[in-house]
Amino acid sequence: MAVGTTVRRGAGLLASLVRIVGMLIVAVLVIHIVLTLLDANPANGFTIFISDLAEYFNLGLGNLFLPAEPKLAVTLNYGTAAIIWGIITAVVTRLIRRIG
Repeated sequence: MAVGTTVRRGAGLLASLVRIVGMLIVAVLVIHIVLTLLDANPANGFTIFISDLAEYFNLGLGNLFLPAEPKLAVTLNYGTAAIIWGIITAVVTRLIRRIG
């Protein structure tokens, strides 16, 4: 097997891994938005877990928009973070594939 083939396979595997991790982060942020909009029990373990993860991955955008409606604030702030994570994931994945 040629070295170039091995490098391409490794780059493809790394790009796939980056894409999966990025999409999982986006999924956590979207699940947090959905749980908030549906008035999920804030004392539930799953809700707490997702909320903590979303807080960790929100890129500091948890208070970017400050509308009077709290649900709208969560949707705008965490939705913006989810979009940015999606863009970052796409760009990094494309760069890895191009380098490989």
